[in-house]
Amino acid sequence: MNITRTVTRAAVAAALTTALSTGAAATGMAAPAGPDKAGARTAAAERPGDGWTGEGGLTLSPADNERVDDYIQDARRAERGISPQVRSAAWIAGAEVIGFENRLKSPDSLKRKVATSLKEHPGQSAEAALATLNDAVRYTLQWREDEYTDGVTTAAQLLSSWGNESTKWTNTWGRAQGYKGLNTGWRAPRSGQRFEVQFHTPASKWAQEATHTLYEEQRLPGTGSERKKELQKQQNALFAAVPVPAGADRLTAPLAPRVPVPLV
Repeated sequence: MNITRTVTRAAVAAALTTALSTGAAATGMAAPAGPDKAGARTAAAERPGDGWTGEGGLTLSPADNERVDDYIQDARRAERGISPQVRSAAWIAGAEVIGFENRLKSPDSLKRKVATSLKEHPGQSAEAALATLNDAVRYTLQWREDEYTDGVTTAAQLLSSWGNESTKWTNTWGRAQGYKGLNTGWRAPRSGQRFEVQFHTPASKWAQEATHTLYEEQRLPGTGSERKKELQKQQNALFAAVPVPAGADRLTAPLAPRVPVPLV
């Protein structure tokens, strides 16, 4: 990547970040949550004090449901400070931000995750289940194959230099079978909110979307073992056709800077 171009973009992006942050704060509005394709009921339909019921017999008690609702509101507030940084990092690194309108996971999706965790781990608290979530706020950055490795390196280094802590780095480009891509988790410095950034190429993003329905069925508590194997086989076949960008399988998490670099 051209260093002069990067420095110039960094200066402009700093101004962009400030403008976006100011604009978000001025509106006083939370960003909209993305559509929940699998959920049959929305949080908006619940009355205060109600529990939550989802597919597959998943439930949340009124107290746990209220705790998740509080978490959702915290995530919405934190997103206003996270999005400008992610968009700036993407712009500097030459990435396309995919599905930005879906950057907030829907209430039903979050509640389904928490309810599933509570069912699979009897005795676990809702707070403990929420502490494991990485994708209440999530983003997808995409590059062409020939720009991917350099672009990811630049974007990840920028996020780290701005004080975001790398909490998860799952690089599956080197896998012989299954999902191909790079899924990363971060913790924002001010709010402490965890968020996810997926790094894709057009081909890997297409395969992810093409296998989404298969994956959702596979992870349901009621899906039998044989069916899970068949679903995984179908996913493997789709991901096998995804080209691996040069050097993508060797990408590693950025080292945390001793002193975060200010945005302005």
